Amino acid sequence: MSGTPRRRFAIGPMAMLIAGNAALALGPWLVRIADTGPVAAGFWRLALAFPVILVLALREERAGFAHIGRAGIALMVLAGLFFAADLASWHIGIERTRMGNAALFGNSGSVILMVWGLFVAWRRPHHFELLAITAAIGGALILLDGSLAISRQNLIGDLFSLAAGIFYAGYLLALRSVRPHLGPWQLLAVTGITGAPVLLVIALMLGERILPHEWSALFLLALSSQMVGQGLLIRALGWFSPLVIGVSLLTEPAVAALIGHVFFDEVLSAMDMLGMAMVASALVLARLSETAPGRKRI
Repeated sequence: MSGTPRRRFAIGPMAMLIAGNAALALGPWLVRIADTGPVAAGFWRLALAFPVILVLALREERAGFAHIGRAGIALMVLAGLFFAADLASWHIGIERTRMGNAALFGNSGSVILMVWGLFVAWRRPHHFELLAITAAIGGALILLDGSLAISRQNLIGDLFSLAAGIFYAGYLLALRSVRPHLGPWQLLAVTGITGAPVLLVIALMLGERILPHEWSALFLLALSSQMVGQGLLIRALGWFSPLVIGVSLLTEPAVAALIGHVFFDEVLSAMDMLGMAMVASALVLARLSETAPGRKRI
């Protein structure tokens, strides 16, 4: 009898984790159907969600800002720039490759952070880390080769999505010293107010359409990716181990690939599925490596 309440109590956080990843997986579809350019869609994703995030941020403890100093503020601005570059690159990639590929490469930050940690610590990788690096490189090469076989545009889309993963890793690295002092909504608010103007400037420079005639896809993008997706993940992260979080990431490319197949007639070959499985495994192994003995957190 004593175990039953605990199982019931854990259902909520697990549902939040799965729902948050599923909501984020809708992002590529909404970017494609948005009535603006892809980078402009990223601007509206941040801008439309910002009022709600600001209200939530103001409800969090604000004493942390006094402890981060000018260096911390500079890092938060840098994080906002990285986040803007991440969204710009990813949204451009979404329109130029298959949705499953975009979701996988866009989530490559876990593997990139792991490699960065090895470089900083100047040590040999553990078994999980070595397997993750091998699976990531092998799977990426298979997917890139498959995209090139379809068209050069798909290959360019993969490279933009991979760049997004690199920028997202930079975003996390820039925030590593201020995260203990600020609440999650405060971090999202500051990076959002920094990143949104950058995305608007990039969209204007690219000559994209900024103002839509139809707003529904953009409101859904802000709701699903910024508020529901990020919000649920933030609430659920404290409940689970890095392995569970890593496994949950696999719902994003799976849902994105399904949407791409249903709505955009995107067909995945057996080799494509092998490449996706290898990259997905690398994400899980990268998360699992965080709990390995001797792992130095960055």
